[in-house]
Amino acid sequence: MQPARRLIHRTLDRLPAPLAEFILFGLKMAWSCLFGAAMLGLLIVTHLFWPDKAPLLRYDFLFVAAVILQILMLVLRLETFEEARVIFLYHVVGTVMEIFKTHMGSWTYPDEAVIRIAGVPLFTGFMYACVGSFIARASRVMDLRYTHYPPLWATYLLAALIYLNFFTHHYIWDFRYLLFAAIGGLWWRSWIVFRVDQTDRRMPFTLANALTAFFLWVAENIGTATRTWVYPDQDVWHMVSLHKMGAWALLLVLSFVMVSLVIPPRAPQEVEDRKSAEP
Repeated sequence: MQPARRLIHRTLDRLPAPLAEFILFGLKMAWSCLFGAAMLGLLIVTHLFWPDKAPLLRYDFLFVAAVILQILMLVLRLETFEEARVIFLYHVVGTVMEIFKTHMGSWTYPDEAVIRIAGVPLFTGFMYACVGSFIARASRVMDLRYTHYPPLWATYLLAALIYLNFFTHHYIWDFRYLLFAAIGGLWWRSWIVFRVDQTDRRMPFTLANALTAFFLWVAENIGTATRTWVYPDQDVWHMVSLHKMGAWALLLVLSFVMVSLVIPPRAPQEVEDRKSAEP
């Protein structure tokens, strides 16, 4: 990828510095979304062009394509094995939740599938894994660091409660608003420090979480518009309620914590200390 990087930088060097940095930021974010963007592209293409009498069912093709995509990204070194570990972990966690949620009628998968568990097509785990992949790749591509990151034990406990609430709210009171308060309490001082080119930039953790939740909500609308999954009130397609952004914000915190199991969060000073210690 070095020739492509050099070409991009030569092209951007001709632009005003703020504009060049903004474009580079967009390119790096798109690169971080590589796995998710590929999966969304597959959803759209298969929805539009998949033949009704194809020998391979659409959901099964999506699973096979996701596996091949994962292998190619590793072979071509577009993804590290650390990122692949996050994807596998997220696949397991997401599939368990999918089995429960579809059983409870939260949403359904209207098409048939052979590669499935308890009625859930196995490609769905990769849809969750896209979120973990994005965070893991962005950690590397954008050199993410965190100021005032909460104690790890507290984040692990909160992540467990978030995951638990996705199940228990069907039976008892939904305590997501307490979870939102806990997120604010733990991360209110935390900023994400990232580097687009040469200069460090900062963004509040909670703001980054909200913005990413919005884009995941957009992606979810693509998923329902392509009839990959549907909600009970979507006999005729309409936009997913903005209320779902809250669920995505919770899921993102769970994602950050899961990624931290594989890629521990770093403070900006730790990076500088490491660089100064290098010969």
